Amino acid sequence: MFVDPERVYLHRDFVDFRKPINGFSLIVESEMNRAVMDGTLFVFCNKVKVCLLYTSDAADDSLRV
Repeated sequence: MFVDPERVYLHRDFVDFRKPINGFSLIVESEMNRAVMDGTLFVFCNKVKVCLLYTSDAADDSLRV
């Protein structure tokens, strides 16, 4: 599925990718002060990989990592 997010945010600090999806959501809400379910694309990285988190409250979308 391809999406056209309204905004894209990059989390600048390295993230431990062993975190569950709730851990990424918590980072978005507590450290980035953003709402998770608003159609925004969040980008996380560690020293080697990149992780994308996109969520939407639309009926046809679901939580994706």
